[in-house]
Amino acid sequence: MKIHRNSSLKKLNTFNVDEVARLIFVVDSISDLPNILSNKKDKILVLGGGSNILFTKSYDGLIINLKNKGKKIIQEDEKSVLVEVSAGENWHDFVLWAIKNNFGGLENLSLIPGNVGAAPIQNIGAYGVELKDIFYSCKGLMLDTLSEFEFKKTECEFDYRTSIFKSALKNKTVITSVKLILTKSKHNYNIDYKDLNINLKNTELSVKKISDEVIKIRTSKLPDPKFFGNCGSFFKNPIVNSYTYESLLDKFPNTPAHKIDDNNYKISAAWLIDQSGFKNKKDKNVGVYKNQPLVIINYGKATGKELLNFALNIKETIYNNFEIELEEEVIIM
Repeated sequence: MKIHRNSSLKKLNTFNVDEVARLIFVVDSISDLPNILSNKKDKILVLGGGSNILFTKSYDGLIINLKNKGKKIIQEDEKSVLVEVSAGENWHDFVLWAIKNNFGGLENLSLIPGNVGAAPIQNIGAYGVELKDIFYSCKGLMLDTLSEFEFKKTECEFDYRTSIFKSALKNKTVITSVKLILTKSKHNYNIDYKDLNINLKNTELSVKKISDEVIKIRTSKLPDPKFFGNCGSFFKNPIVNSYTYESLLDKFPNTPAHKIDDNNYKISAAWLIDQSGFKNKKDKNVGVYKNQPLVIINYGKATGKELLNFALNIKETIYNNFEIELEEEVIIM
């Protein structure tokens, strides 16, 4: 375990925002957590890869940067494996490990930034697949009582880009490991996403082939945080009722949407942003990425407040134009 005092957060967030934290504990072993968490006076923030957070000011509490490693097969049969992965493992490295072993279920989630521990909090998803589709359980500690827990899928209350860890248990837990069920044979391939379907529909599918295609698509659409600070999609795709959707179609017949059920539609936030005049928009150190309007980027010297104000301007404009409220996917601190 390492302790940093009054230390920069720039290398701990993919927006590359240079704010300061009063205390940072870099934790390799979960056995250190009870001692760290015993001081109930401090605000506590659990930080993994920092790929879904925007710091708008210095953090005067205690940050736990969890770096515990390890993955193991808990049980398996001819059809599937139950894998437990430590929260500090890099998500994409874990996906590549699964692909190498021909385990199915993770291929559509390739190249998602961040660590494994953040995956249940966000219910990460991409290209037609969400974490909940392969999730079995997660282990962790309650921050107030230090009691251990293991939550099964239903207890996590997964929904679109959210879970109980972003609602009732927000900032009340630290996830230490995740268990996932992956297939060994008869993989359930999902290539419903348009770009995947176009490129793969007439080919012999494999977990590696789908993973490679997802990586290719993501690389073409999303900037590398090493060059342009970003957190991927800043906003969720809004879900609207059928009345709102029909009203949109009256004014904008080409509104792209995905039907969830008879009463709800998911609208493309990227399309809303483009239609509101933000395509390739740049304001000093902040801008919308040219290949993906959902991505707000730091051109190098932007502060967290500059990034937030730019995002709020997008939200306000879209509401004024469409009466649709965008919701941030990124956690604002």
